[in-house]
Amino acid sequence: MPFQFDHLRTLTALVDEGTFEAAARRLHVTASAVSQRIRTMEQTAGKVLVRRTNPVTPTPAGDVVLRYARQVVLLDGDVLAELREGEGEGGRVSVPLAVNADSLSTWFLEALAELPEDLGAVFDVHREDQEHTTSLLRSGTVMAAVTSTPEAVQGCTVEGLGVMRYLAVCGPAFAARHLGDPVDLDRLPTAPVVNFDRKDDLQDEFLRGLAGRAPEAPRHFIPASTDFAQSILLGLGWGVVPERQCQEEIARGRLVALAPGRPVDVRLYWQRWNLRSPLLDRVSEGVRAAAATRLHPL
Repeated sequence: MPFQFDHLRTLTALVDEGTFEAAARRLHVTASAVSQRIRTMEQTAGKVLVRRTNPVTPTPAGDVVLRYARQVVLLDGDVLAELREGEGEGGRVSVPLAVNADSLSTWFLEALAELPEDLGAVFDVHREDQEHTTSLLRSGTVMAAVTSTPEAVQGCTVEGLGVMRYLAVCGPAFAARHLGDPVDLDRLPTAPVVNFDRKDDLQDEFLRGLAGRAPEAPRHFIPASTDFAQSILLGLGWGVVPERQCQEEIARGRLVALAPGRPVDVRLYWQRWNLRSPLLDRVSEGVRAAAATRLHPL
């Protein structure tokens, strides 16, 4: 192996924690020891592996070594878990995962909570749009991801999870004020709209399918899934909300479904490293089982 195991573990800790001092605390060594290990790795690689910024970020060469480092650390944890099975010993392996915010708030946390307590893992969840989680896989930042990309990232396997259904909704008072009574959907392109962030195109996708054009009205940006839904409930604008987050409020009359027969369906996939790992296998099984009961079938 071109790198020492402690050095590989140091690189993962440095990227995860963001600073040499925080990585040192996690590893119970000095910051100078962390710095020396990274310099040794860079001398071995013949390339700079991390940018000394705040937080520290890997270079393209660092991404390659980071992916390798995470795989080695994962396999080491698998071996120790098998050797210590039933003995109640050992630390836990950090499993970094990438998940879109809506999955995180509606079903994915349930998948993690339903995994057995003796799994021997802690989860480092990175929240990212489902169309961009694959970039975290490519860089080696995460081991697995919920994504809308059906094409497997190099070195990964992919399987379908299901369809996450969204409904366009708004509050009754907002509907009366901006869309009329009865609701006139022709007025929707000029009504204030709520977006999750500037990557969120679900509202545009819905309106293009309905009216053939994108919204022309003021946009609010609310980058938290629960707060996004709450802002629509409070009348800030209309938006496309996960079905599981709005069905009850629609039934209670607190939200109006603008076009219940025209949902926005997002296909979700599970991409993970193509690596034989009992730990990663069990996490994948848990995600697969949760998706089967909480998402619409593909």
